[in-house]
Amino acid sequence: MATGPLDWSLVDGAVPLVVQILGSIALAALLFSRDRRWWTRLLPLAVVLAALLTLLVKLTVDDWWQPFPDQLPGDVVVWIGVALLGLCLALFRLPTLRWRGRLGALLAGALVVVLGASEINVHYDNYPTLRTMLGPQDTVSLKDATGKKEPTLDVPEGKALSQVWKPPPGLPAKGTVSTASIPGTKSGFKARDAYVYLPPAYRASPRPLLPVLVLMAGQPGAPQDWITSGQLPDMMDDFAAGHAGLAPIVLVVDPLGSSFDNPLCMDSRLGKVQTYLAEDVPAWAAGHLQTARGRAHWAVSGLSNGGTCSLQLAVNAPRRFGSFVDISGQDEPTLGSRKKTVDAAFGGDEAAFEKVNPVDVMAREKFPDTAGVFVAGTDDSTYRPQARTVYAAAKKAGMSVELVQLPGGHSWQVWRPGLEKQLPWLASHTGLTP
Repeated sequence: MATGPLDWSLVDGAVPLVVQILGSIALAALLFSRDRRWWTRLLPLAVVLAALLTLLVKLTVDDWWQPFPDQLPGDVVVWIGVALLGLCLALFRLPTLRWRGRLGALLAGALVVVLGASEINVHYDNYPTLRTMLGPQDTVSLKDATGKKEPTLDVPEGKALSQVWKPPPGLPAKGTVSTASIPGTKSGFKARDAYVYLPPAYRASPRPLLPVLVLMAGQPGAPQDWITSGQLPDMMDDFAAGHAGLAPIVLVVDPLGSSFDNPLCMDSRLGKVQTYLAEDVPAWAAGHLQTARGRAHWAVSGLSNGGTCSLQLAVNAPRRFGSFVDISGQDEPTLGSRKKTVDAAFGGDEAAFEKVNPVDVMAREKFPDTAGVFVAGTDDSTYRPQARTVYAAAKKAGMSVELVQLPGGHSWQVWRPGLEKQLPWLASHTGLTP
């Protein structure tokens, strides 16, 4: 529930509507002038320049730089163009105005830029509130969050943890979020800091050995995306509130190394990312946390690139992860094309790529003890068909899998509920609940 301006929604309601109104008025003001030279020379030049700059941005992102495996959505390109048009109009108006008018033109240009940025944010649902835009809040040191080593709660064979758990008096209502440096001891991979969510039950004694969810963001992206845009702490606290303080431990880890790198979540020339995620991360957890152990209690999930990675780990490290939730993932890891991917990662060795590519692995091997959920947006014309492809391959490989479609596109409108709605499924498949 919103408690102040920092918690007002930026994606629906009054704030984006006000931005739309003010931005539209500002754009209209910049377009209008009584100066004949404005209509015959300056306005056409401003429009042409904005169009060329927009085209340059699209070509740079989609064809030259290629930080994303897919192209910029059409409406995002349009709003980039609107923002650039506002800037160009403001700059072209400056020579025709006095100083007060110039200040007004600059303010109007800024409002149009804010309008474009707001609409792009609405498209991706990236920053639901100003608070999420400011970055992770209320983190505590991992040492303070974990406390001393505690005796552990015994769970009889065949029982779920929730069936024997009794919350002690005074159990905190909320879990903790901490940052942690997880070194690539075996892999040599240099990851950015991870985030660790520990539910309220972790602070009990005897301590329940909770299951672990390894979670990843997309590309470009960073672990903090799940904390801010994904609102993970609130999501997990809400789940814990409905389960007497129990929830999975969540390790939000970095499979990229930097926001725009893409080492493809595999061991290749680009880095030993699979080794990092399947060996270094669990080894770190064993040394720093008290958790449930064994593949039955470890799950992996992620969005977009992270979703692709979750399926890769499920089929290439099945002894580590018994279940997965692939949210808006691809049908194979890619740098934009199969050739570009194989050349960069394996020096053109197609067989080396097929050895670890999930669809190829599932065509060769069976996974009767692995369970998974594929989530895609109904409006995601790129990744929804790919989800169907990998779902069919996983089912043929003997996995117990589900395909879930949620309203929305390739955005947080799908990714956030894509995880939240699967938490009961994850709890059941990792031994937390029956």
